[in-house]
Amino acid sequence: MKELFAIVRMNMMNQTKRALAEAGITSITAREALGRGKGLVDLHLLRGAERGYEEAISQLGQSGRLIPKRALLIVVPDKLVALTAKTIIRVNRTGKSGDGMIFVLPALNAIRVRTGEEGDDVLDDV
Repeated sequence: MKELFAIVRMNMMNQTKRALAEAGITSITAREALGRGKGLVDLHLLRGAERGYEEAISQLGQSGRLIPKRALLIVVPDKLVALTAKTIIRVNRTGKSGDGMIFVLPALNAIRVRTGEEGDDVLDDV
């Protein structure tokens, strides 16, 4: 089993949930997040701003600001990793900076608190 940790635009959340549900992936956790990628950021200005140099802060403008995003946590059996990732990509890809990221991490186990069931049995299975 794997955990997909996906960062998507806030305004794409409803479409992403709908597409995942249509693909049979109904179990997700979502959180508000703030972040930015490496695109469109002058790292020299950012380092200067982090050190408190006012001229760097003023030149940085909006590019170094953290942008509201949505973080999704989805744990699926190994056989559904590709489907889940492709669904997220299909819905969120605009070709512009800020479309998001997907990180695929190993998940050692899943336990349903109510019943004590463990492993893939507690996960979505399409």
